Amino acid sequence: MNKKGALGAVFLVVLVDLLGFGIVLPLLPYTASRFDATPLTVGLLYSIYSLSQLVCSPLWGNWSDKIGRRPIMLVSTAGAAGSYLLFAFSHSLPMLFASRLFAGVMGGNISAAQAYVADVTEPAERAKGMGLIGAAFGIGFALGPALSGFLLLPFVQQTLIRILPAQASQFVAENPYSLPGLAAALLSLCSFLMVAWMLPESRGLGGVREDAARIKKASVFSGEFWTSVLAKNTGALGMLYLCLLILMIGHSSLYSSFPLFCKQVLGLDAHAVGMQFLLLGIVTVFVQGGMIRPLVDRFGEKKLLVAGNILTALGLFLIPSARSAGSLTAYLCLIGVGASLNGPTLTSLVSKEALPEHVGLAMGNSQAVSAMGRVIGPALGGYLFGLKPQAPFLLMTLFLVGAAGIACTLKGRLNS
Repeated sequence: MNKKGALGAVFLVVLVDLLGFGIVLPLLPYTASRFDATPLTVGLLYSIYSLSQLVCSPLWGNWSDKIGRRPIMLVSTAGAAGSYLLFAFSHSLPMLFASRLFAGVMGGNISAAQAYVADVTEPAERAKGMGLIGAAFGIGFALGPALSGFLLLPFVQQTLIRILPAQASQFVAENPYSLPGLAAALLSLCSFLMVAWMLPESRGLGGVREDAARIKKASVFSGEFWTSVLAKNTGALGMLYLCLLILMIGHSSLYSSFPLFCKQVLGLDAHAVGMQFLLLGIVTVFVQGGMIRPLVDRFGEKKLLVAGNILTALGLFLIPSARSAGSLTAYLCLIGVGASLNGPTLTSLVSKEALPEHVGLAMGNSQAVSAMGRVIGPALGGYLFGLKPQAPFLLMTLFLVGAAGIACTLKGRLNS
């Protein structure tokens, strides 16, 4: 397989895998409610995935350096299929937690895919190659929740109940949320088969130097990470890390608080929540795929960072006032536009602010900081929702306003 074909195969593998992840994303509050889970418990279901991924992702990256990318991708996609089966057949809260923990542990597919792209691209082409993985993320997050909502439609469930064997039909009828879980497992199995049949080991594709620059995977449990992030000479770079942490806490708090708000305040079902996440994904793909480059050319990354934080804060502030699915969609789209502006620009500013010889470390640090935000955000969002449904949105509004303030103070200090 040539390099272009290898990149296309990696894109498909990651896309199919993330479709499975997106299917499960809006379902957790509804599945957990069967076991009388509190809002904090729902938040922890999201956070435990990110925590286990945070711990294990650097390990997967190191192992892929030693034994190859392909074996790691095979193990992680097979493991993801197993985690979704565990989710589909969960009959208790501990079993549901185990499925999310195992899914996070098996999240090495993305690290190995990024390393694969670095193996098969020259430095000048690498950003474009990494962009394919970013595109797969956006499409997966958009279509996954939509597919989940489709599988929960009554006519779909009734059709399957009629054509499935008796035992399977009875199980689906008694456990309606099992069907999306089984679909996610099937998608991960397809991803496994694509790796097995379509992807050769990247070290055998040739033509790329072993010392090619790539993101250095940073572990938040290493002294190197904290030394580089908290060093006195980081200056504006350290403040950018702080902005990134705040942004990710605010955005990921929606994973738990938004479905809970839809379910408990507006009375929306899982299908409707899936459609809301679909619209969020469409906005993200549209802005990052077509608008971000001309906007950067016209306004610059610093102004877009501030604007993105303000739009995200405004959307978060307005969500508690929503009284219908339509108004909720409008406010969520504000958040989607804001996050699509400040996410890429913040990452770009981090890369430009770092010294040339430390770009790989800076990007690895930014990924680790983002992962920390995804661990904190859902649990905090669930806890605050349990205190008062409006609380997570209003507090995260203050967080994002603070991030916008930090970005304003940095405008004259950044290198770009």
